[in-house]
Amino acid sequence: MSFTLAIVGRPNVGKSTLFNRLVGKRLALVDDQPGVTRDLREGEAKLADLRFTVIDTAGLEVATDESLEGRMRRLTERAVDMADACLFVIDARMGVTPADEIFADILRRKGHPVFVAANKSEGNAADAGVMEAYGLGLGEPIRMSAEHGEGMMDLYSAIMPLVDEHKEQAEANAPLTDVTVDEDSDVPDHAPTVNRPLQIAVVGRPNAGKSTLINKILGEERLLTGPEAGITRDAISLALDWTGTPVRIFDTAGMRKKAKVQEKLEKLSVSDGLRAVKFAEVVVVLLDAAIPFEQQDLRIADLAEREGRAVVIAVNKWDIEDDKQDKLKELKEEFTRLLPQLRGAPLVTVSAKTGRGLERLREAILKAHDVWNRRIPTAALNRWLEGMVQAHPPPAPQGKRIKLRYMTQAKTRPPGFVVMCSHADKIPTAYSRYLVNGLREDFDMPGTPIRMYMRGQSDANPFKGRKKAGPSKLRKHTQGRRD
Repeated sequence: MSFTLAIVGRPNVGKSTLFNRLVGKRLALVDDQPGVTRDLREGEAKLADLRFTVIDTAGLEVATDESLEGRMRRLTERAVDMADACLFVIDARMGVTPADEIFADILRRKGHPVFVAANKSEGNAADAGVMEAYGLGLGEPIRMSAEHGEGMMDLYSAIMPLVDEHKEQAEANAPLTDVTVDEDSDVPDHAPTVNRPLQIAVVGRPNAGKSTLINKILGEERLLTGPEAGITRDAISLALDWTGTPVRIFDTAGMRKKAKVQEKLEKLSVSDGLRAVKFAEVVVVLLDAAIPFEQQDLRIADLAEREGRAVVIAVNKWDIEDDKQDKLKELKEEFTRLLPQLRGAPLVTVSAKTGRGLERLREAILKAHDVWNRRIPTAALNRWLEGMVQAHPPPAPQGKRIKLRYMTQAKTRPPGFVVMCSHADKIPTAYSRYLVNGLREDFDMPGTPIRMYMRGQSDANPFKGRKKAGPSKLRKHTQGRRD
């Protein structure tokens, strides 16, 4: 996940100007009057060779009530909690104010790395303010002018170690995907270990019961839950031993339809959840039994499939369902009809409240992970391909017969197959889907994403287009042989 830097400070100290400078665009409104920024704004920052996420926040106010200023302050504090580091901006020309001292104390107690930026420090008038910034107790201030681009390399030197450390940690935690396999090599052992646990992301719409489910797996109330939708804001990673299997579970914010995502904080939360999917090996799509397979559920499941992750569908709140048999039959029919790209994926009914079905969920996750890592011998694949072609030959577009000559598995995590054939660009999508569905059924690979690559192999005569040897050349050639 990208390193995140939150820009915080009093109103009108130049936070949005600095934000625009880092992202290289005028995304945030800028004006001389204070209080222009009210919501959170996220952007992809570029600082020399560093790439990270930067958050522009509302100006910190002393208010803590339900007023607009109080709500803006809580939103900003939430952004601070979600960020990996904070850049506390002060106005060097005004110097350190009592409000700056209050907010510096709050940031110090948060425990995150905090850097002080003395903005608007161009000219001698700002010297006194820069010296006062040392008294905040947050280290050496970075003297800068966001408007004129001064001090950016000092900011680079300050945050570079953190960005590099975060990148190394993210790479260490990232799952291995698209692993190349040779025909003669064995697939490396994929059994989860303490050093590389099985990574699971629990995703779904708000109030589906994701945090409650993870609390039940953990056996303690580690995550905040409640009847209100949208309590979880950021993707929280928890490591545990799940009945002998080392796992890391990501609890994510509920993902609503894009048109309904109004709060900037919720937009940030959803993007964090999407990143959690990329850092998972198995994605558990949690549905509400009362309203399953809504449009957003389908989008989330499709996202996991496109990212190439193993998928398990879990239907929560099963304890309050009355007609369980008919409901389960209906769910399976809807699943097959609405998500054909995940044909055969495990569908498990659970109750996060009572804990029933959790062992079935664990078994389904382990099986999905095993299938995601599966390797099929080349000889078996080619015998299977011959039978599939005999049962249903590929079409002959424009009278050109397509020959499927050879097939091998090139990758795992997810399984990827290469078919050498003639006229690869003429093979219809429906025929590739026919082969993928056959692989699922005949090699017991339900639900996992399967990648099928058609590679052309020319039928052309290799000597076509070459000039024939003329009579003089032939005479010389035969004359030489006679000599």
